Amino acid sequence: MARARKGDCSEELYAFDAAWIAERSSPLVGADEAGRGALAGPLVAAAIILGEKDISGINDSKTLRPEFREELYAEVVRSARALSVAAFPAWWIDRFGVGEANKEALRRAVGMLDPHAGCTLADGNLALGPEIECLPRADGRSAVVAAASVVAKVLRDDAMRALGECYTAYGFDRNRGYGTQEHRRALAECGPCRVHRLSYAGVEC
Repeated sequence: MARARKGDCSEELYAFDAAWIAERSSPLVGADEAGRGALAGPLVAAAIILGEKDISGINDSKTLRPEFREELYAEVVRSARALSVAAFPAWWIDRFGVGEANKEALRRAVGMLDPHAGCTLADGNLALGPEIECLPRADGRSAVVAAASVVAKVLRDDAMRALGECYTAYGFDRNRGYGTQEHRRALAECGPCRVHRLSYAGVEC
């Protein structure tokens, strides 16, 4: 089991889920995405139904140390009742827009779990349809949405590490495609590669 970090508030997140389900139906599907703001690489969404056992330390993936996030990811995958992932590459984001990519990735990830869902909660304030409720900052309030955020984040980070082996000039293994000073300097010197989002400001052909 992953070791809980100092200030573990996972009990509060599980209590939130219990209260949410009490007013709807079980099981609860949680969904979140990773990579919306990156200059390169895919946008990844995950949807999940957690198992019966609570996962100590679960929280919004952005608040977790990378090593602990990896531990949690392994535990989430082992214990999940159901899990699905959808991703869109940079060219799709350029063609249809990041907002549409975000919504479609979440819809597709959630849709794969529809046969098992009692109710669904996604992070953010998007209009995803009548069957999917959205709540801003749900990844820091709901255990199942936090678990989805961990899965999406870890899988996307892994994808960026792999892309970094193919496109070595940009430091994707360190910056994960986000607009760090190092990444922007590499863009200025080398120009974009095929996994950059050419529609984003700061990425120029």
